[in-house]
Amino acid sequence: MTTPIYPQIESSGLSHVGYVREENQDSIWLPADKDAANAENMGLMFALADGMGGYSHGSLASQMALDVLTKIYFKEGHPSKPLKTLRTGVEAANLGVYKEAQRLGIGRMGTTLTGTVINGRTLSMVHVGDSRAYLVRDRRSVCLTNDHTMVGDLVRMKVLSSDKVRTHAQRSILTKAVGLSLFVQPDLTQHELREDDCLILCSDGVWSVIDDEDFAHVAGQVSDVEQLSQDLINLALDRKTDDNVSVIAIRVHALPNPNGHGQTGSKWFSFLRRKNHAR
Repeated sequence: MTTPIYPQIESSGLSHVGYVREENQDSIWLPADKDAANAENMGLMFALADGMGGYSHGSLASQMALDVLTKIYFKEGHPSKPLKTLRTGVEAANLGVYKEAQRLGIGRMGTTLTGTVINGRTLSMVHVGDSRAYLVRDRRSVCLTNDHTMVGDLVRMKVLSSDKVRTHAQRSILTKAVGLSLFVQPDLTQHELREDDCLILCSDGVWSVIDDEDFAHVAGQVSDVEQLSQDLINLALDRKTDDNVSVIAIRVHALPNPNGHGQTGSKWFSFLRRKNHAR
């Protein structure tokens, strides 16, 4: 069997306004065909942002954050320093959203931001807020992100058990977000991927009504990533989520050798079209 020299993955992303909110303040970013050239050096980026509903212009904040992050990463980044570049991108996005709010005279606007880059066998991640990234491996799901919320802080201090998060009255009160102040300190992590891994990025409108183990169960039922993202959206809507719902699903089919050398393998990226449903 030929060993690939690039990750072989499929991805799909969906965003839906839900049945309660009037505006979809979530934004998602998936690679397009034109990004395959960048992928050779900088990897493939996937990102999700959830504009803060309690502030003005949440949809503007989320889209602006993604635009700035991706621009910084691909124009100014270095392949050997993905975490440093992701940090720079989030800091630039934070300052951009903050200044835009001042320019518009609207007080404050903010957004969550979770960005992931797959380069070789490595997943690099930057995270601010309470959107989540799940890794499904061997039919088990693990949350790779920490919620930057008052309730999340209580869980980390062991004052509150994690199974109480979804029903807590203050679940959505963020302690950290992009754009609320001049400076932000994102979480930066790296993880080694394995073949057959499944990654799921989602807004809190999804995970608030879907238990961690349910992500693994749904991912194990379907192999098609487009169907997976749709099934998770449908499940969140069926369970009466009161927020916008967004999902990015990524399946890893094959990875390069750990030493970074492949044989004669070919590039194979499958980018399913992003689907945004306003209603």
